[in-house]
Formats: sequence, structure tokens, C-alpha cells
Amino acid sequence: MWLAVLSSNELRKGKPLGVRRLGLDLVFWRDESGKVNALLDNCPHRHAKLSLGKVIDGNIQCPYHGFEFNGSGNVVKIPALGSASEMPKYLKAFPIPVHEDYGIIWIWYGDGNPSDSPRFFNDMRGLTVYSEISEVWGVSLPRAVENQLDVFHLPFVHYNTIGRGGRTLVNGPLVKIIDEYSFIVYPFNEVDRGQRPLRSSQIDASLLRNYLWFIYPNLWENYISEGMRIVAFFAPINATNTKIYVRLYMNVTGIKMIDKILTKLLMPFNAYVLHQDRRVVLTQDNDVKRDKLIHADYPIALYRRMLFKDVELNKLLSASR
Repeated sequence: MWLAVLSSNELRKGKPLGVRRLGLDLVFWRDESGKVNALLDNCPHRHAKLSLGKVIDGNIQCPYHGFEFNGSGNVVKIPALGSASEMPKYLKAFPIPVHEDYGIIWIWYGDGNPSDSPRFFNDMRGLTVYSEISEVWGVSLPRAVENQLDVFHLPFVHYNTIGRGGRTLVNGPLVKIIDEYSFIVYPFNEVDRGQRPLRSSQIDASLLRNYLWFIYPNLWENYISEGMRIVAFFAPINATNTKIYVRLYMNVTGIKMIDKILTKLLMPFNAYVLHQDRRVVLTQDNDVKRDKLIHADYPIALYRRMLFKDVELNKLLSASR
């Protein structure tokens, strides 16, 4: 399955980037055409970190002895053997399937080879201008994801920002299941005046302006308006640390330069809201199985259903503890 792990703007042409994702040390680089490549950050010769090396003619060069590897992990040059020698096939670095689109870099985990491109939100037509922030939280991937699926923490955590109004009563929540790995949540919170919450079957989604869209394992969208979205993805560094990327997309004026300025001006507010979440989420136990959910946690329960059956992801995260 595809997992979003990097923002494209983190990877510069001609310079390798070493990062840890899923508890694995990985090295990314762009070849001469700009295509992204990824290997385990480990030279098979004497186990030096490839990310400390250089990009030479589109290949990654080990900093220890100058071995060069292509994106498939094959050694293409060993200086000590000379240019006329045949390269030993057993000296192969471990390649990681990688895909780049929408300004995001994905890696493939699990069995088999990728057959399709990563999924993204198909309601983003005309929205290409964005600003981005990112930061590392000392929490597990599930805690980072579930915070964004929580429809009733707003009036408490964000009481003076996006949760103003004291709408503590949660109707539904109304959830539209797209398929086994994607769903849309239509939040409908109200001020508690003694009424009972509406069941999801009693809610008309066409009357609700905003929604949250989640694509497993780690993509999230907040639909604010036709010309404005917040998109986030959550890159697991290991079992207890997650890098959170937040983007504000805008197409309000139709003039890209002006919309870009607007996104930059509004990003400090989004950072403030994110830090309101961080203050609380960092106090949570990473073991989500100890939680006792209520009806308003239905989106979280759906996510956990996907997560708990994902054997490969859980295996990688458990190994990185």
C-alpha cells in the first residue's frame, strides 16, 4: 500500500535526503530527469549511510568507497575495480518503490508490487496553489490521524478559534463510506439545548457545508469551501513519532500569485490551531486499544477497522518501537 512520507519540496535535485520512516532509514534522491528514487540508507558493502554521499550522474554514491547505485539498487560503479570490470550482482542495495504526485512523495510497503498510483482527493480541481507547514510530534501514527477525525473535540481544544460557539452536542456523525479504504465525515455539531442527537439517517448531507475526507493510511482533507481546503498527511517516523504535514490550498482570486500570498498570510492561524491540538495529543497514551469509544467516535472506529487489519503496517510499526 502507498504511504505518503515526504513533501516534494524537501527533496532537492542533486542532493540526497536521508529520513526515517516506519522505523527504517531511507535515502531519497532525484536522478538527472528529476525522477525520485529511494533505497534503504545502507550500503551493502560495509554498511555506511548512503545519504552522506553524493548524487553522481543520477546515481547515489556511497561516501565510504565511492560505490554508485542506481534507483533499482544495482551497483553501477566500484572505483577500486576500475571502469573495465564487471559489477558484482550480489552487491545490491535494497530499493523502495516510490511515487511522486500532487507535490507528495509516497513509498510502497507490504507484499507485492504496486499496480496503481496512490490515491488523492478528486474534489481538488483547480486547487494547485498552497502553503505548507510541517513538524514532528512525539505520538504514534494512529494518535496523529485520529485527532483529525475527532468531530467533537473542537469546542474544548479550539474554544477560541475554529471551535467557538460551544457546539458540544454531536449529531450522527454522518459518514459516507467510499470504499474499504476511504470515507467522508459530515460534522454536524450544535449547542446543547436539551435536544437529543440526531441519528445519521436523520441528517441531510446536502444541507451541510463542510466535510472531512480520509484516505487510508494517512491522507486527510478538510473541505472548507469550493476555493479553500486544508490537506494533511501523517508520515510515521517510527512507532512513537510522526511528522505532520499541513497544507492550505486556495483559489479565491483566480490569480495564483495573490492566492499564494493569501495562503502564506493565513498559515500562522493554521499553525496556532495545530498547536492547540498538539498540547493535548502529546499527553495521550500511544496504545489506542485501551480507549473506550462513544457514538461520536464512529469515524475513529472506522479508521481503526482499517488499521487493525493492516498486518504489514502494524508489523513495521511494532518493529520500530
